[in-house]
Order: sequence, then C-alpha cells, then structure tokens
Amino acid sequence: MSKQAKGPHKIQVSEKILCDKCGVYLVPGKVTLAYLGTTFPVDLPKCPQCGLVYIPENLARGKMRQAEEGLEDK
Repeated sequence: MSKQAKGPHKIQVSEKILCDKCGVYLVPGKVTLAYLGTTFPVDLPKCPQCGLVYIPENLARGKMRQAEEGLEDK
C-alpha cells in the first residue's frame, strides 16, 4: 500500500520548454512521483501530446534528494 505525501507541490519554471519528441511547448500539469511506496503529487511542466515530464535540476538535486534520504532513513 502506498502512502501519499501532502501536496500538490508547485514548481516554478520560468523559461518555456519545448518537447524534443513532439516540438510543442510543455504546459503545467499534475504529476504523481513515487519513491519507496510513497507518492508525491507535484505540478510540473509536461508535454500535452506525449506526456513527457520535465523535472528541473534544482528539484532533482534538492527537494527530491532530501525526500529520498528521509524515506530511506525510515
């Protein structure tokens, strides 16, 4: 059974990002990230056609890493 963290968290991305596969701009959308049985609702840029999600480097190296370390310590 998976746990759900509080959220959704909103991530601000200031630049427009093109989907490399579809060639269309990513739009903000709800995404569910999962790690070690816990799910995290997050608003992230994603492609409206193929669903590709962009995870900014600061999120991947910062908050996601902190969450990962916290879950592994449990």
